[in-house]
Amino acid sequence: MYPNLYYVFKDWFGVDWKSLSFLNTFGLMVAAAFIASALVLASELKRKEAQGLLSPREETITIGEPASFSELFFNFFIGFLFAYKLVGLFLNKPDDMVPQEYIFSKEGNLWAGLLLGGILAGAKWWERNKQKLKEPEQRAIRIWPHDRVGDIVIIALIFGIIGAKLFDDLENWNDFIQHPIERLFSASGLTFYGGLILAAFAVCWYAYRKGITIIHLVDAAGPALMIAYAVGRIGCQVSGDGDWGIYNSAYVIDQNAKVVVAAPGDYERNLQKYSTYFLNGSVIDSGSSAPVFVTDRKDASLDKVPHAYFKAPAFIPTWMVAYNFPQNVNSDGIKIPGIIGDDHNRALPQPVFPTSFYETIICLLLFLFLWSIRKKLKVPGEMFGIYLILNGLERFLIEKMRVNNQYHFFGINPSQAEIISFCLIIAGILLILIMTKRAKRNAEILNS
Repeated sequence: MYPNLYYVFKDWFGVDWKSLSFLNTFGLMVAAAFIASALVLASELKRKEAQGLLSPREETITIGEPASFSELFFNFFIGFLFAYKLVGLFLNKPDDMVPQEYIFSKEGNLWAGLLLGGILAGAKWWERNKQKLKEPEQRAIRIWPHDRVGDIVIIALIFGIIGAKLFDDLENWNDFIQHPIERLFSASGLTFYGGLILAAFAVCWYAYRKGITIIHLVDAAGPALMIAYAVGRIGCQVSGDGDWGIYNSAYVIDQNAKVVVAAPGDYERNLQKYSTYFLNGSVIDSGSSAPVFVTDRKDASLDKVPHAYFKAPAFIPTWMVAYNFPQNVNSDGIKIPGIIGDDHNRALPQPVFPTSFYETIICLLLFLFLWSIRKKLKVPGEMFGIYLILNGLERFLIEKMRVNNQYHFFGINPSQAEIISFCLIIAGILLILIMTKRAKRNAEILNS
């Protein structure tokens, strides 16, 4: 696994650059997901603008004014924060502190922060001073919806992270109540649907304020959201962030923590050998001699450990159906023999189905499908309705292979993701029916 860029460069190029450890591969893939979605969204918005479905909006701007105090302060603050933490990671981070903890600590490099903050504030002042006029002028400019993609992406990023954290804390309410500050400021623990829902509300509100027709915006966002999810799941797979499936009992691990085919009885013996792990949860303290576990599930038993038996055909690599995520970013599992003094020296004691890999493949195919039909759909809202249905179906089915906290009511035990995905499917169907009916009614009125 590649928890961060340090492991990538060490494996690919044989270099030992510890300074790269602050760049998590999951975060880099999330950034790539936003870039991919921005490109797709901009392309679709331009297409809809050419069709006359979206129009520009005139806004008045002032030309020739000097930089305001708020602009100078904002540029200084961004530069200060960036250099304070980034340079501090290279020069000031204690060896026993992981990069994520350092980012959320008060530690940093003060002089680097002041220097870069001053440079950015000075650059802003110089740029605006060059354009300064004796008498500032007001000019009207036309801004097209595709010109606002940058703002839309930033809004989606900010509210997406907030929503993902909030929904994750709701899903793990007992842990949140016990450790509220740690969970709120932890760099781990994100729920996709929480981010999607809150970001959607924020973006739609922004679009409403800017005069963008929301139904055409969400149609353009359908393919963009699908490709973003596919790319983001690559980060889950490569870093091993814990978003994996149930155990595959057709395989076990050997004495070197390598995945091998299980002989009769091997799986049961493996459960007994690592019973503490299976009954108590994932190791979270990889540095202590006595491992600390996430939870103590009093109702747990080895008979209830979720698993399925599937042996890969000869033409399929074993890791596609059974993977133990060695050196995963969560330091989850048992220690890997031969790896000493490493922050990420653990692997799962039993191989699991790599569901994040499955979701990447499925969502890439779904994106290609949405992209192929986008020009054939004529009813506004139909594309987004199809996206909701496909997204809900994909997540609902993949949840059957994953282990999540479950809710108990009316004799059923769904996970949070299953409940939301079911609601998305229903919402997608209703949206298509309502918008199709509205389109037919409008067509009848025009023909009458």
